[in-house]
Order: sequence, then structure tokens, then C-alpha cells
Amino acid sequence: MDSYEWNKIAGWTLAGLLSILGLSVITGALFPSHAPEQPGYIVEGVEEEAVADASSGPAEQPIEFFLASANVQKGEAQFKKCAACHSIDKGAAPAIGPNLWGIVGNHHAHEAGFAYSDAMKATADKEWTWDALSQWIANPKKYIPGNKMAFAGMSKPQDRADLIAFLNSESDSPLPIPAPPAAEAAPEAAAEAAPADEATEAAAPETASAEEATTAA
Repeated sequence: MDSYEWNKIAGWTLAGLLSILGLSVITGALFPSHAPEQPGYIVEGVEEEAVADASSGPAEQPIEFFLASANVQKGEAQFKKCAACHSIDKGAAPAIGPNLWGIVGNHHAHEAGFAYSDAMKATADKEWTWDALSQWIANPKKYIPGNKMAFAGMSKPQDRADLIAFLNSESDSPLPIPAPPAAEAAPEAAAEAAPADEATEAAAPETASAEEATTAA
């Protein structure tokens, strides 16, 4: 096969490729593609978390509600997340963070000689109550802005309650677990009760008028 035949083959091949490219461009212009409004599948743990974060949801129950069912053994397992920076044994030296023996009911910046941040020192008069510990463990940076603790936080309230129950057990005088708060009346029940109360109040003057008429008679 001479060079002329090879040139013909190369020319037809190039022409074919140019035709395919041209058709692709024209098709793309006539039928533009768009991202689907809803994905065909959801990656577990990604889309659901994004939806959960976007929705405000109901207000979280007080930590005392979760302490009522707290498990010390589970809390000890949760403490493994803290053990890299904190010691818990009585009399143990501090690590990156202070020793947490007897922390529940103690005051902020409780360990003498530890190099607390200025932000933590400024709150030294505050007590580590159940609620304060819950807020701190949930989001240290939010509870005390400017502190040095490099911990993202623990979002699940039951995990926090378990951990706090374990911290409470590591003390010479563990505090009694507080009773859960009384459940508040549901908004729907309050709304239903309101018309009934108004009807009772409206009927009260009529009853009083009837009593006055009876007395006058």
C-alpha cells in the first residue's frame, strides 16, 4: 500500500473524528444537561447529617433528664476520648489538660498550678454543675470562648450524661444524681385547655347573676 492510500485512510479517519466532535457539540447545545433536583441515592451518614443540621428540631431536654438513665460503665468508655489529655486517678499528675478527679461540683480552673488559659481563669468562680459540664463537653469553644481545649465536642446528650456520671463517680464525695425535671405540658394540651377556661370564666357572671336574683327573691 503506497503513501497515497495511507493519506486517504488518515484523511477519512480525521474527518470521522471531526464529525463525531461536531455532533457532540450540536447535541449538547440542543439538549443541555442539568443536575437532578434530587440525587438518585444518598450516601449514608452524609446527606442525613446535613438534613439534621439544617433543621432546628425540638429543644434538647435538660441534662438531668439524661442523667436519670446514665450508665457509669458507658461513661468510662466515653472517657477514653478524654484520656489522651486528662488524667482521672486521684493524685495523678496533669497531662496536657488538668486532672479531672473530683471535677463535678468543683470550680472552674480547679487545679492549682496548672497553666489554664486566661479565658478559663476569668471564670474560676463558677461551679462545674451538671449543666455547666454538659455545655462544656458539648462545645468547649462555645461555652468558654478563647479557652485552650482542642476538643470538638460531644453532640449526643446521653453520651455526655454517661460521661458526667463517670466523672462524678471519680470523687471522694460523689454527688447524688439529680431527679429529672417534671415534663412540661404539651402545647396542644395547653391550647385545648384555654377555650375551656374562657368558657368557664364567661359562665361565671351568669351564675353570679342567678345567685343574686335568688337572694333578692
